[in-house]
Amino acid sequence: MKIKQMIAVLLTAAIVAGSLWCGEVCAANDDNTFIVGFDAEFPPYGYKDDSGEYVGFDLDLADEVCKRRGWTLVKQPIDWDSKDMELSSGSIDCIWNGFTMNGREEDYTWSVPYVDNSQVVIVKRDSGISKLTDLTDKVVAVQADSSALAAFTGEDATEENIALCKSFADLQQVGDYNSAFMNLESGMVDAICMDIGVANYQVDSRGDDFIILEEQVSSEAYAIGFKLGNEELRDSINEVLKEMQEDGTFDSIAAEWGLTDCICLEQSFTEEGKSGTLGDIGEEEESLETAPVSGANKVDIMSVVSQLGKGMLATLAIFAFTLLFSMPLGLLLTFVRMSRFKLLQWIAKIYISIMRGTPLMLQLLVVFFGPYYLFGMRLSNTYRFYAVIIGFSLNYAAYFAEIYRSGIQSIPKGQREAAAVLGYSRVQTFFKIIFPQMVKRVMPPVTNEVITLVKDTSLAFALAYTEMFTLAKQIAAANTSILPLFVAGVFYYVFNFIVAFVMEAVEKKLDYYR
Repeated sequence: MKIKQMIAVLLTAAIVAGSLWCGEVCAANDDNTFIVGFDAEFPPYGYKDDSGEYVGFDLDLADEVCKRRGWTLVKQPIDWDSKDMELSSGSIDCIWNGFTMNGREEDYTWSVPYVDNSQVVIVKRDSGISKLTDLTDKVVAVQADSSALAAFTGEDATEENIALCKSFADLQQVGDYNSAFMNLESGMVDAICMDIGVANYQVDSRGDDFIILEEQVSSEAYAIGFKLGNEELRDSINEVLKEMQEDGTFDSIAAEWGLTDCICLEQSFTEEGKSGTLGDIGEEEESLETAPVSGANKVDIMSVVSQLGKGMLATLAIFAFTLLFSMPLGLLLTFVRMSRFKLLQWIAKIYISIMRGTPLMLQLLVVFFGPYYLFGMRLSNTYRFYAVIIGFSLNYAAYFAEIYRSGIQSIPKGQREAAAVLGYSRVQTFFKIIFPQMVKRVMPPVTNEVITLVKDTSLAFALAYTEMFTLAKQIAAANTSILPLFVAGVFYYVFNFIVAFVMEAVEKKLDYYR
């Protein structure tokens, strides 16, 4: 009875968590909604603060725009690699997060540039590197699909930067800025290149161990990216930005985030043809310095635990709903796989082969973006959570199906024959004789899959669903500390310990099937 109660508590908590999440999004997802897509690991432009709220310079600007337009702002963290699919499918209305327009002018409809940003190089203070030419034969790290990467390898990269890049021992790409600093701190790379606004925030937060080289790699413009052709929304935002610039609100928000020296909104509005080009901004580059941002070296572990506890509910929802749907679906798939009809057998085989032979992350992307790209269907932002559950359930059903099939086929044929002699029907034979023994025999491999599922929930980040590990990365980026990742590891271990304990208890209950 205790085991049943524990399982019931887990399922109830998951349902409540899922309902709360869906209810929160549904409440905001109306015709007056403005959904801003942003990278939640990109301070000071967008990140999660100690109270668990998404904050940042760009998000404050978006909030002010929504207040003036009477819109409801939805802050939607996205996987940066999927930003184009998010925008094309209508899951977000714009990309507003220190988004570089240089080199992407023809790919999006742009607002006027509002930040004149530069790419700078950060090194350890005691590295002996003081200028760009000192990077020869050094290992340099940049964020994947970033302006820094484009500055060295893009089509518009200058001859000087291309030559500089060729002089590196290696140019490595990392997933986020926090990973870049972890590589630099551990000595795995000699230098990292990033936006000056982010660089100032990170260096100030991490103490005196790092310095920013005075020479800049490139200058660039930040703007808001809209879906190509969405000029109506672009013009509406530009109008509000101009109002904010004229009444001083924009400058005030920039000052709060220490970005006064970087803004170029006034110059953008005075440039000819207000089509979203930067003109000659940055032609005469000066060293940009931002006001110091309060450091975040001292991480409040209780605050981290509290925030991750909320993320744990999201992880629990994915875990419980996936099991709820995938286990019975796997049994149904087993019946199809063992059918007497060859066609049905082959359909099941092909399905299982695809699910087991392709990455789960790819399957999640297909489930979420497939309806739009295949059928032109525009789905609401609430579909994000359902897509996660559908993708996980379809994937794990394939694995459970093969586990069930192995358990069924391990039962001696003589038991079926004996049941037939005793007058049992095929259905009675399966559920009263075969099924109980199968459950006992497949418990160890099922336990392995369940434990793997706990860890696989982190792949939900591919659809920008903020579960626990994604939340840990966001907190780590905001606090410039690796501690939240270790705390998340403890959460996963405790979760898996409880799962293993429950599964072992169930296995002991079935000991009479020997």
